[in-house]
Amino acid sequence: MDDRIVTKEKLIDDEDLALRPETLCEYIGQKEVKENLDVFIKAAKMRDESLDHVLLYGPPGLGKTTLSYIIANEMGSHIKTASGPSIEKSGDLASLLSTLEPGDVLFIDEIHRIPRFIEEILYPAMEDFVLDIIVGSDATSRNIRIDLPPFTLVGATTRAGDLTSPLRDRFGIISKLNYYTVEELTQIVKRTSKVLECKITDDAANELATRSRGTPRIANRLLKRVRDFALVMGNGMIDLSITKLALDKLKVDSLGLDDTDYNLLKAIIERFNGGPVGIEALASSIGEEQTTIEDVYEPYLLQTGLLKRTSRGRVVTKQAYDHLQIPYPNKLES
Repeated sequence: MDDRIVTKEKLIDDEDLALRPETLCEYIGQKEVKENLDVFIKAAKMRDESLDHVLLYGPPGLGKTTLSYIIANEMGSHIKTASGPSIEKSGDLASLLSTLEPGDVLFIDEIHRIPRFIEEILYPAMEDFVLDIIVGSDATSRNIRIDLPPFTLVGATTRAGDLTSPLRDRFGIISKLNYYTVEELTQIVKRTSKVLECKITDDAANELATRSRGTPRIANRLLKRVRDFALVMGNGMIDLSITKLALDKLKVDSLGLDDTDYNLLKAIIERFNGGPVGIEALASSIGEEQTTIEDVYEPYLLQTGLLKRTSRGRVVTKQAYDHLQIPYPNKLES
């Protein structure tokens, strides 16, 4: 499904960038993370030092990239961005690091996907602000050391457990981002509607928030699609009736589940008798990548209590049976 509401990849355009808050005060949600970062940033500025390296982890769409831009803005520095999979050679990392100015922020998304030999080059860069590169091969090889300006590495990952201990231990600030409450998402929807210059009623904003899986990125994406329905099928005003109509058309149910969530839960129920089932067998049965299930769909299903993860595999709960309106078998949950 190319038009899937819930996706693993970030679809960033100019409008998305305009929706991003620029300061911690504007950033809604993640109260503890925000308050702690505010202290760390102020302390670093008082000491006239670069901020310690920051690791942000949690499910996709919760604001890790946005926070990295805010950190750079609050520190009064520039930000350079990259993704783990794009750093394939030592030269790729060297070209990134060599362009940094004092106090700059280097943001690496999906940092858990950096190759291990690249990590080893990153260690001295993070600890001592030096870059050690071996050029040539065999007998002609030699080591070159390049001094780097003090900088802040902000790493983002959806899979903190995949980070090696040496890399994780070099981050001085480690923060987990959690799913947002309906109240927080309602505020985000209202803020986004103002930026997009579209009017929305309070109950419509609440309905959107309720179906957004606790994720701001999804809330903003749904709002844009509901805005289209309001423009074409209404008078441009986003009210509760047009919101419910649009979300039903988009096949986003009252809990924010879409077709893939339904396929996943029904596959476990119908093909594996409710579970337990291993992730590989489940991924194969619904034609999805294992990492997509683990990173995108499973965290929310676990959070809402529709799915359980046991030592023997995934198990669908009675709550999921009830939500799908499927009779619950007379057996104990595993």
